[in-house]
Amino acid sequence: MSELRAILTLWQREVKRYFRDHTRVVSSFVQPALWLLIFGSAVRINFAAPGLTYQEFIFPGIIGQTMLFTSMFTGVTVIWDREFGFLKEIMVAPVSRLSVFVGKMIGNATDAVVQAIITYLLGFLIGVPISALTFLITLPLMIFIAFGLVCIGLVIASFMGSLESFGVIQSFVSLPLFFLSGALFPLTTAPVWIQAIGWGNPLTYGVDLLRSAILGSAWTPLIPIGYEILIVASFDVGLMLIGTWAFGRRK
Repeated sequence: MSELRAILTLWQREVKRYFRDHTRVVSSFVQPALWLLIFGSAVRINFAAPGLTYQEFIFPGIIGQTMLFTSMFTGVTVIWDREFGFLKEIMVAPVSRLSVFVGKMIGNATDAVVQAIITYLLGFLIGVPISALTFLITLPLMIFIAFGLVCIGLVIASFMGSLESFGVIQSFVSLPLFFLSGALFPLTTAPVWIQAIGWGNPLTYGVDLLRSAILGSAWTPLIPIGYEILIVASFDVGLMLIGTWAFGRRK
């Protein structure tokens, strides 16, 4: 019970900290809206996909972007907690390092999913059909994808000694993950070298799962959906194991 209580306490702390940061909540609405309305409108005339506008095409990609950037940013909380001594306190608590990591992971994943839901609701601005059934299909995928992305931020932060170092590495990791995931352009029409990198990018399959769920029959998955789920699941489990090890190595 103490392990479950620790996980629940850390989850509550991360969620409360997110909702008390009004700037983050507002930016979670503004930034995706700018991508959809300005970027999507500016280049849509150059996009060719039967039955889809460019804004509809990038909409799932922007949801993936929101989760990626939010998840990576959550690594900052680890560095802040270390600076103010809170991390030391929870590390010496009579609970396992696994519970500490899982609690922070679930809490930060909740933040990422909340922002993804806000972005999802923006679909009405560009005419993407939003229904309760589509949302119920998309929500578990958001949670599923967020776990692995949050783990990336936590793993990076566990090896960083300062906010400045984390910011540099975060951008170095998150930007290639986003731009090479097919979020903004069809991966199959990209140059061969971009395709090669894209196929090895786990976010590619996460974005494609969201695209299949939101656009339905208007979108053909890159590979069978079952394989995409397996790839994302393997990514999640692998990053959770690495993250648990990274937290466990701290003195």
